[in-house]
Amino acid sequence: GVSQQVLTPPSPGRPGELSLVALLPALRRRLGLPAELHVVKAPARECSGLVLLSGCHRATERLQRFFTDAHRRGQYPATYHAVTVGVPAEAEGEIRTGLRWQRQGDTTAVVLVLAPGRRSLARKEVKSTLTRYRVLGAAGGCALLQLQPRTGEWPPNTPPRPPLPVRSHLPRASPAFPEQLPVHLTLLLCPALGDHEHSSRVGRVLGVPFLLPPEAAPTRTQVLDEELLCRLGLSPQQLRRLPLHLHLQQLALP
Repeated sequence: GVSQQVLTPPSPGRPGELSLVALLPALRRRLGLPAELHVVKAPARECSGLVLLSGCHRATERLQRFFTDAHRRGQYPATYHAVTVGVPAEAEGEIRTGLRWQRQGDTTAVVLVLAPGRRSLARKEVKSTLTRYRVLGAAGGCALLQLQPRTGEWPPNTPPRPPLPVRSHLPRASPAFPEQLPVHLTLLLCPALGDHEHSSRVGRVLGVPFLLPPEAAPTRTQVLDEELLCRLGLSPQQLRRLPLHLHLQQLALP
């Protein structure tokens, strides 16, 4: 059978680190299930949300085929909710851009490729990515967004879906690129609350946000104004422990 549980531990992690996979045997015993559990779908390590588990290999294969076919049919089987610092200019829309990994000193970072070439896409050096978003509510300079990501390579001449405003024009395609959603939120100039990895890419001059290139925006604890810190009941010292407010809220099932 298949079980749905809301869990927040990270997905498979490094040796000695608490991970979802390490908790599966104890979870199986607690639920009284006879078969070994394995992960079908889970949010990224930094996110919270739904985890889809299965104790049946046949059910797992069926679900994985369903998710793959859903992407091919242009559907969005995963829906996330995010709290953002800032409110998007448009109430709904699509974000399209290329993403790739780039070495920066001793680390790697996800960088934008606004106009990727066909060769880089074919070599899979760059992934074309798409996120549909909708503002569910806004207050105090923050917003609650619904996000539906896809990644991959769609037919290059497929037009964007009207009437949604489109941020850029790229080939279509399937499941999310790692860190896709936090990076796409910076394109909206509305980083996710608790994003200490990418929020520095959104700068401000006289209160007006603008996008910085990754090389000019080193990773740092997210900067929030005093009013928002007060509403959150946090001191600047506590801010670095604020988790990423990105939640896998819904999974479509067959």
